[in-house]
Amino acid sequence: MDLRIDKLQRIGARTEGVLCLGGGLPADELFPRRKLAAAFLSVLGRPQSGALQYGWPEGNEGLRRWIAQRLVARGAIDVHADDVIVTSGAQQAIAIAAELADISGGIVATEDETYPGALDLFRDRGAHPVGSEALGIPANAACAYVVAGASNPRGLGIDPARRAHLLGSGVTLLVDEAYGELRFDGVVERPLLADARDRTFHVGTLSKSLSPGLRVGWLIPPRARMPDALRVKRDLDLQAGSMAQAVVEEYVRIDDFDARLARARKIYASRAQRMIRALRTYLPEARFVEPEGAFAVFVETDLEGVDEAAALATATTYGVSFDPGSMFRPSGERDPFALRLCYSALKSDDIEEAVHRLSRALSDVRARKAA
Repeated sequence: MDLRIDKLQRIGARTEGVLCLGGGLPADELFPRRKLAAAFLSVLGRPQSGALQYGWPEGNEGLRRWIAQRLVARGAIDVHADDVIVTSGAQQAIAIAAELADISGGIVATEDETYPGALDLFRDRGAHPVGSEALGIPANAACAYVVAGASNPRGLGIDPARRAHLLGSGVTLLVDEAYGELRFDGVVERPLLADARDRTFHVGTLSKSLSPGLRVGWLIPPRARMPDALRVKRDLDLQAGSMAQAVVEEYVRIDDFDARLARARKIYASRAQRMIRALRTYLPEARFVEPEGAFAVFVETDLEGVDEAAALATATTYGVSFDPGSMFRPSGERDPFALRLCYSALKSDDIEEAVHRLSRALSDVRARKAA
């Protein structure tokens, strides 16, 4: 990670008046504060509540059962509560899977743009992430990492040909479904886990669909790797937080989670359309594909040789921030200059103004480069 960019992103996120198009944050107004508070008080008031005690590395049985049941409903019929490990967010689940896949010194096949947290983790483990959408999965890849349902940063599903290629490759699959239930059309795809149970590490999370502050994610490893996965989980932190697990387990009991997802999809779809209209108005030269879900639009430009940190600093002076495109590229390539623009956490009325400010900032960047 470029420390200059990290510092500028932090400045943009906390500076009053800066409209933040970066970060990938869920909408604040979607957090079910009252229901979560009720769930918290409920579990805290039980005399024998495990919310304040130690638990087991695999996590709460009731929560694991709920996770398994949702996957069974999508076609993964060979998934049970005992197959699920509750983790501290999806990031920990990815880290456990990466260790068990033994990626050190090897190749991790990814999409041509993907989640930066995974790319950084793979590199830190000594692996070499390689974009494989066009070229196919290298025969010597240690594993393939795919963000299914709605990708990050483009918000697209897996097309049938790529899905068939992944399933037919025989390679270990590390499947991240962070946005899997946030497609605008409400379609929740059949999990790859259902068709490659013996070589798929399935990663899920409630960070995008409920609250990232709860840090509740999960990992379903191949059944033969379950003992190793539990060992790694235990060595990392003994267990995911008992309180957060208990609150989530109670919350999904007292609220309609699917109705909540439907509302979230509607809000995010509306904001995506607001951003697309603004991009066509203020940045007509930009290239992008309309997202099918998730939180962002990935925008490419014709600019090359741009210092991303300098461009982000310029944007901040215009009152807007973004995520530089190189963060999402396995090679770290900065050309052509690209941006991930997140609409998820902005009020709808602020989206057009944010893109307008961005267009002025990029005009400044273009002028300076020409000079």
